[in-house]
Amino acid sequence: MEAKLHGKLWFDVLKILVGSSLVAISFRYLTFPNSIVSGGVTGIAQIVNLLTGLPVGIVTVAINAPLFIWAWKQLGKRFVGLTLLCMLTSSLLIDLLAHFPYTVTEEPMLAAVYGGLVSGAGYGLCYTSGATAGGTDIPSRMLRRRYPHINMTTFILFFNLVIIVTFAILFHRFDSCMYTLICMYITNKVESLLLYGPVNSRLCYIISDKSADLSSAITGRLHRGVTLLDGHGAWSGKSERVIMCAVKPGQLGPLRRMVREIDPKSFLIVGDARTIYGHGFESIEED
Repeated sequence: MEAKLHGKLWFDVLKILVGSSLVAISFRYLTFPNSIVSGGVTGIAQIVNLLTGLPVGIVTVAINAPLFIWAWKQLGKRFVGLTLLCMLTSSLLIDLLAHFPYTVTEEPMLAAVYGGLVSGAGYGLCYTSGATAGGTDIPSRMLRRRYPHINMTTFILFFNLVIIVTFAILFHRFDSCMYTLICMYITNKVESLLLYGPVNSRLCYIISDKSADLSSAITGRLHRGVTLLDGHGAWSGKSERVIMCAVKPGQLGPLRRMVREIDPKSFLIVGDARTIYGHGFESIEED
């Protein structure tokens, strides 16, 4: 068991090193040369670099230092240790690669797309290893604990918007805002793909007075299993059966038509399901 844990730790370290390298490459050769702002502390360091000439990596480490001290006891030593490795590696490589200039593209749109893909893959590898890139991720986690009703993504988005607007005002590069948002959007999508996998199923809840008819139609025509849940309408005071079923994306259209045909007054609630294990979906066996 101990050997297995050590093996996993080293594999996580390897993923962090590769991920941090991708983040640094994306910054140095794609986003930074095209005035695309990075999120978090790296974005702040980018602004400081343009104002003072101080190296981005060194400024990133300097800003992160008090954040890591603050987080050491609050967020756990393993998380902080892996995140520290991620931050130091990417910061070191960002400054090191500055001595090897290379132009991949001078088109900001291409730089935003490529930068988002590469940095998203890098951050995704770090996140799947139990680390983050440091910076605003740390105070966002701390604020999330204090205000659990607010999503952590909201805090990160707020910090990033402040950085983007500051950059645009200081350097009169309002065109960069659009490219930055495109890059961040792609980065987020690639991160989510690596963290959670593609959305390949839909989880549906149907509230209807004709639950028996709908259940028969779903099992008979869509060949999908159905689970009936006991529900109670707070406003109507009526007891109702709630249908829960999982379908493939291509079956959602037929399901909607079926519900509309059998009971137009019903409620159909559809949500994304990243992965469903079981008969008719993914195998529950490990790869």
